[in-house]
Amino acid sequence: MGGVGAPEWVIREDAGQPVLLALYLRQVLGIRSPDELPHLRGIAPRVNDRSEAAQALLERQWREYWAMTVEPQAHPSPVPLDLVEGFDTQVALPTEGSAELITAMRPHAAEALAYSQSAHERYRKDASAKPGVSYRAYASAIAEHERQVGRRAHSFELNVQVLPLSQRGVWWIGSLTIAVTDGLRGDVVAFDAAIHPIIAELA
Repeated sequence: MGGVGAPEWVIREDAGQPVLLALYLRQVLGIRSPDELPHLRGIAPRVNDRSEAAQALLERQWREYWAMTVEPQAHPSPVPLDLVEGFDTQVALPTEGSAELITAMRPHAAEALAYSQSAHERYRKDASAKPGVSYRAYASAIAEHERQVGRRAHSFELNVQVLPLSQRGVWWIGSLTIAVTDGLRGDVVAFDAAIHPIIAELA
């Protein structure tokens, strides 16, 4: 976006099915990380009854899966990936070092897939009902930032995941990716205030 020779800014907004699915699994498997990110609304978190060592192993494998899901290009796997049975094409994990996570997630495949599909569809419907709203929200934040700093915004990329989280806010979940609560995203004034510091950091 931007004219010829002007700085380019690229913002992609979604409620990505793989991200929703990973967060659903995080909750039903009793994974704590990332600690700062709230839970999804309406999904009961699992009561943890694993040993400390088993939990630590699962947390590590899930963190690797999460990083590859959120920003796959920044976190390539050192070994080949394989689709996990029951998850359609939504979950691919390294062929080595993921066995415990695969075993733990398999029983939840059907409901995790159904949840991620319906939450993604809900986002898509909301977004298509208000065409142009998404672009305007970011364009006005960038224009305001340019006024404040007295120069054109630098070129940047930002991925925005709009998620049904239990707390309102914005969180960095990757080097170029933020998560924003759907309720906050739908509140024009509050979202404008929340996205400003993000734009200022990047632009």
